Amino acid sequence: MAHKSAENGHPSVTVGIDLGTTNSSIAILRDGVPEVLTDGDDGLVPSCVGVDSAGKIIVGREARNQAVLFPERTVVSIKRRMGTGERIPLGDKEYTPQEISAFILRYLVTRADKLLGKSVSRVVITVPAYFTDAQRKATREAGQLAGLEVERILNEPTAASLVYEAGSQQASTVLVYDLGGGTFDVSVVASEQGVVEVLATAGNNRLGGDDFDSLIVERLNKQLDAAGGKSLRSDRATQARLRYAAEEAKKRLSTGPYTSVEEDNLGMALRKPVNLSCELTRHDFEQDIERLLAGTLRDVDKALRDAGVRANKIDRVLLVGGSTRIPRVADLLEKRFRKAPDGSVDPDRCVALGAALHAGLIAGEDVRAVLVDITPYTFGTQVVGDLNGLMTHNKFLPVIPRNSKLPVTKSELLSTLSPAQSSANFVIYQGEDPDIRNNTKIASVTLTGLNQDSNAFEDGILLRYKLNLDGILEFSARERVTGRAISGRIEDVLAARPDIERGGDEVAFAAGAGVPEEDPTDDYAEDLVRRAREALDSAPEEDAKEVRRLLRSLSFAKKLGRRAKADEVAGELAELLFFLE
Repeated sequence: MAHKSAENGHPSVTVGIDLGTTNSSIAILRDGVPEVLTDGDDGLVPSCVGVDSAGKIIVGREARNQAVLFPERTVVSIKRRMGTGERIPLGDKEYTPQEISAFILRYLVTRADKLLGKSVSRVVITVPAYFTDAQRKATREAGQLAGLEVERILNEPTAASLVYEAGSQQASTVLVYDLGGGTFDVSVVASEQGVVEVLATAGNNRLGGDDFDSLIVERLNKQLDAAGGKSLRSDRATQARLRYAAEEAKKRLSTGPYTSVEEDNLGMALRKPVNLSCELTRHDFEQDIERLLAGTLRDVDKALRDAGVRANKIDRVLLVGGSTRIPRVADLLEKRFRKAPDGSVDPDRCVALGAALHAGLIAGEDVRAVLVDITPYTFGTQVVGDLNGLMTHNKFLPVIPRNSKLPVTKSELLSTLSPAQSSANFVIYQGEDPDIRNNTKIASVTLTGLNQDSNAFEDGILLRYKLNLDGILEFSARERVTGRAISGRIEDVLAARPDIERGGDEVAFAAGAGVPEEDPTDDYAEDLVRRAREALDSAPEEDAKEVRRLLRSLSFAKKLGRRAKADEVAGELAELLFFLE
């Protein structure tokens, strides 16, 4: 992949760059395998540019850390402004979005120069598939301002598909669901004999993790309002601290059911600074973002229609972008496609890896498939819950989903069946069936000495699983009020045999201590019903009859609270509407 620079005769290297809203990364192809370049870190460089106290331009983590204290001297989420005519104030100067992005690109390339010991001048830069021509042009211009030869502006879903499909000769059709920090893309991609073709794309260039952060910030501001800090909504330093706290809280809620936010001495300019201490739950967060996620599902349906592909013809749903780590995203997609989405390649690095693969293809390199370690099984626990419309003690609650990239840590919040309960059995199962009797029992331990007052019951028990690369599953159950806990480890669970052992009488947990499961997405269901009623006017009689039957079934299932049935009917209705609209 090396070539001679026309200017100085020194060897140059072609790399792939993911220029992201929240983080950016640079990757190279080594011996046919792409890798993100790291420098004592995880390879993710915050897409932040600032000016320090001496007037020097700073980029990456240094700028990200400064943003909390000096937001007026720091620029974040510049990707959302690409293609606009805005002028961005920074220190005593103003810059275009292209110039700000150029600082990030030059920082990444300088990093690569040092790590590789070679000059980097040729790049493949990725952009959302839904980027406009103006945004693409601005991205190319940013590369040129950084002194780089931009070999290709590559669509992010195409890059992601390359990672998953490299070396595969089997024909497949995949849906790439790319939800990043500031943009959302969905693409239907066909791959056959090494050729990857985007059939259709849809999305929203103003939707991403930043918007989810804003919803958390609003919750935090309401807490401050109640504490007498209403004037802090216009305080830039306070809002920058809240945004940073919100982003970190969002990440923690992707692996646990609740998190705490503690920020002291907010509003230092006030006569009396305000302290913030509050708890956020995954349930509340998911409620806040549900409307936004429903919008992504409408884009999914649009992409399928434009590609002329039915949902049941999609071989895989690929998760790309850091925001797809939010558990609710995978839940909604699994309901829509009747299969678990695949996030086995790190969603934060997948696009950069694909860009490096494409750079290798341009240079004529041999490309091999990317090898990743994942868990082929789902690990969970036995709870009391709804199973096919009936309450039963044989309900399986997944904790670590199949295809999770290793190592992985996940947790769930449970409650005992009653406040008077002094002990609870903790039963681990492996499998994919919602009925534990069809899964494999791995272990069973008992947590004793539980606090029997109502506060302990309401706060619940935190269940935590940790699965490492060696197939060792560590588990713990901790009562939140008392801190009383039990833990253990199981060796080589990935080699477990599917010998089913029944354990239905051991359960003593109920799902979601005060965190009930949600109904199907209201906005999405309402949109389906609206579209179905509009389609009745022009639909052939037989199809109209089927639409009316499905509408009645959906209404009946929702009234009875039969979520699984409602989801099933909604899927059938969406499939039928695809051909009627």
